[in-house]
Amino acid sequence: MFSFFEKNKSTPESSSYFPFKTDMHSHILPGIDDGSPDVETSILLIKGLMALGVTSSIATPHIIGDLYRNDAGTINTALKLLQDELTKQKIDFKVSAAAEYMLDSYFFELLADKTKLLAIKDNIILTEFSYASVPEDPGKMSFAIIMEGYSPILAHPERYPYYYGNYQMYHHLADLGFLLQVNLLSLTGYYGKEACKVAQYLLKNELVSYVGTDMHHERHCRGLSDKKNRQTLHKLLSHRQWNDL
Repeated sequence: MFSFFEKNKSTPESSSYFPFKTDMHSHILPGIDDGSPDVETSILLIKGLMALGVTSSIATPHIIGDLYRNDAGTINTALKLLQDELTKQKIDFKVSAAAEYMLDSYFFELLADKTKLLAIKDNIILTEFSYASVPEDPGKMSFAIIMEGYSPILAHPERYPYYYGNYQMYHHLADLGFLLQVNLLSLTGYYGKEACKVAQYLLKNELVSYVGTDMHHERHCRGLSDKKNRQTLHKLLSHRQWNDL
């Protein structure tokens, strides 16, 4: 498993093409969402990120009302478990944690109760929409978040199929105050042609504030390590700095 990482470590382009040193969107904490199931897998995913030139990661486990009711307690427990293992194995990689909040009724209960949200940096939080249903009023959502003093990043807008026929919606979301974050693999076609088209449109139109791996499993590592994908990402992203966190 992951034998290709050792090969890539000795290949100069494997560590020089990557667009950032800090990954601001990943699911590498063990056992608390649909990402890494255990510490062993978390370490393997981190070694994969290191082979790409990443030196730190902000883990963002899901918080979804009807599926993953994570909170500061569950997240920090998993974080310490992973940090302790990194120390034990003398792996020089920094991991911190925030969360990826589904903008569902549970999230807005947390907001109304003044629960301190887990931020990427300062008061910037990572959010997502449902893949299955169109959000009724994203303007109302962003307004509620901003009024509580937070700035919302909207994760992977290129992957919401209900917007594929309306590219102006992405401009509208940005106007509403959402900072748009694109998954790197979307730019390579990993999630399909439409997601790739949208991701490249967002990039071309300077609507992208952040890029991230959205790392969940080995297949994401393999996709990011693919030589053709490395070349594509370098061509598309090397014109500017990313994720200065």
